[in-house]
Amino acid sequence: MGNIDNAADRVTVYTDGSCRGNPGPGGWAWAVDGGASGSGGEPHTTNQRMEVRAVIEALKTLDGPLHVVSDSTYVVNCFRQRWWAGWQRKGWRNSKGEPVANQDLWKELLPMVLDEGRSITFSWVKGHSGDRMNDVVDQLALAAASAQMD
Repeated sequence: MGNIDNAADRVTVYTDGSCRGNPGPGGWAWAVDGGASGSGGEPHTTNQRMEVRAVIEALKTLDGPLHVVSDSTYVVNCFRQRWWAGWQRKGWRNSKGEPVANQDLWKELLPMVLDEGRSITFSWVKGHSGDRMNDVVDQLALAAASAQMD
């Protein structure tokens, strides 16, 4: 979303979150096709928190312009529909006047995405639809969530 946009250098990263029960043990994952990946979990969390955490962890690890592909409309629409701008304008309140859910994570992610020195774009992919890389991160996130149960 910053000013630098060199599509040739843009890396596509797939992200996903998973929760065994909601709330419950959760996992997050990110992966670049044929490249790096990462995953982790939390013992008591929600699916939406894990979806956002997956993007945060990918952006912390990977440098340069990124294209984030997620099956979470919660994550993708926050940026494509600029929900974040309304949240900031309203003092981190949503359209119902309630505090924005997961704002601790959004406040961590937002400066990373809006960094003028880096271009971050988002697109949505339907989950469990046969997209190979979405299936990869889904399995990684599920394994990370399951590991929290041991």
